[in-house]
This record gives sequence, C-alpha cells and structure tokens, in this order.
Amino acid sequence: MALVSASVLLVLAVMVQESFGIARPGCHLHPFNVTISSDRKGTCRGTQVINACVGYCESSAFPSKYSVLVASGFKHNITSASQCCTISKMQKVKVQLHCGGSHQEEIEIGTALSCQCDMCRLSRY
Repeated sequence: MALVSASVLLVLAVMVQESFGIARPGCHLHPFNVTISSDRKGTCRGTQVINACVGYCESSAFPSKYSVLVASGFKHNITSASQCCTISKMQKVKVQLHCGGSHQEEIEIGTALSCQCDMCRLSRY
C-alpha cells in the first residue's frame, strides 16, 4: 500500500509540475519571445521566438591534492569543479523589422539549437 501511495504521489507531483510550468531539472532549451527595436523610439520593430539554454549542471568541491596545496602556499585547500548550462549548437535566424508603411528591415540574431553542461567560461556570458 505504501509503495502504491508513493507512486501515485510521484505521478501527481510530475503532473502538478508540468501544469504550473515549473522548470524541469538539468540543462535544456527554453523558448521565449524577443522584441527588437532599431532605436530607442522603436522606429523599426519586430518579434521573434528564440531559444536560450536554461537550467543547472552539477558542481562539486573537494579537498585539494597535496601538490596544489604546496603550489598555493597552503592557501588553496579546497578545489572546485563547476559546469554551466551553455549553448552547444547555435543557429542564426532572420527577423523582419517593420518600420511603418511598407518599409521593412531584416537583421540576423542567434538562437540556441542544443544545450549541454560544459566548463564555465566567463567569455560566454
């Protein structure tokens, strides 16, 4: 009986999570609308659905090896290994900007095609 109850609760939890749009665990694509303006006045504007990589990846911390301790003058006693949710494949999409009347402009922006957990690099963000 307890096993059946636990299974039912798990199924209900998943259903509630999906119905309220709660983010699922891990690193994955997430679509969202962007509005692009050619200037602050919004002379030319357009909208596009693009994908971003959202979520989290595993990280860990552990005592440093003796060689690391020696090299750091015994100041680096914890070593951490972190991963970030990043874009692994990207694609350019064209966005039509409507400028009033029949005048239009076109620009290209990037959208994520796939995501992965990878080494965190400041240059990516």
